[in-house]
Amino acid sequence: MAGKKVLVALDVEERHKKTLESAYPEGEFIYCGSKGYEPFLSQANIIIGDIKPAMLRQAVNLEWLQTPNAGVDPFTSNIDMIPENLILTCATGSYGLAISEYMLGCVLSLMKHLDRYRINQTKHLWKDEGHVTSIQGSTTLVVGMGDIGSDFGRKMHLLGSTVYGIRRHQAPKPDWAEAVYTMDALDDLLGRADIVALCLPKTPSTIHLMDMAKFRKMKKTAILVNIGRGAAIMTDDLCTALNQHIIAGAAVDVTDPEPLPPDHPLWDAENIIITPHTSGQNHLPETFERIIRLSARNLALYKEGKPLESQVDLKAGYRIYRG
Repeated sequence: MAGKKVLVALDVEERHKKTLESAYPEGEFIYCGSKGYEPFLSQANIIIGDIKPAMLRQAVNLEWLQTPNAGVDPFTSNIDMIPENLILTCATGSYGLAISEYMLGCVLSLMKHLDRYRINQTKHLWKDEGHVTSIQGSTTLVVGMGDIGSDFGRKMHLLGSTVYGIRRHQAPKPDWAEAVYTMDALDDLLGRADIVALCLPKTPSTIHLMDMAKFRKMKKTAILVNIGRGAAIMTDDLCTALNQHIIAGAAVDVTDPEPLPPDHPLWDAENIIITPHTSGQNHLPETFERIIRLSARNLALYKEGKPLESQVDLKAGYRIYRG
């Protein structure tokens, strides 16, 4: 497999170009940056970049798209725009470090009331916020054990939490998990957890997964963290659960709707940390480096005709599990 045209629609440096080209020396590389890719779409056999699904209709020769995003719901929800037989790979494996550290920071902030103390600071208010909790001796439930969920679960285990996992299929239990279940065990596990971490893609089965019935199954002292997709939570129910102290706190980097309107009641809910879908992206430079390395590995695999890393099942809406 030689001579394929590779359109790199990312803002890369020379060292990134060397990494990609060394993985696929036979390729003809076109570097256009993240904004100027449209004139080159019809030429490309391979695209590495964040291309809108509607633009793929112009990519008449496209065989494989490597998106720099972990979530692929823009593609799976617009399946009619996807060229037949297109191979789609996502950037699963690139975001675990950045987002798991964000999650850990949120959990510690809520456990130690740092969010409240920050509010008090803006008011010049010297006030003791009282009782705190600890990761040591806690129980964590990770719902969605991909790269991000696994990285977070591993960190919580190392800090002394007993970690349970939920995934969509049966698989061997990682060393850091006490046990791993499938989604049908969610209701039973919610009542055990001090921290519930949602690390889920947007699929028909995950939309509005967490509603008032689920919140009532959680401990009143429990913390909810969502970094997957906002649609996994019934937003109005979350507001009620926080304001009525049905759960103790929440941290959300994703919301429904998104962006969250300025007048939305979630902004003023009690004990919540809200960030504007920024836990990932490329705010941590290492994330982009991981995307480049993943793309290079996949170029080498593609050249050899082997299965690619992080390939997406377009009908199911998530990464193909290869064991």
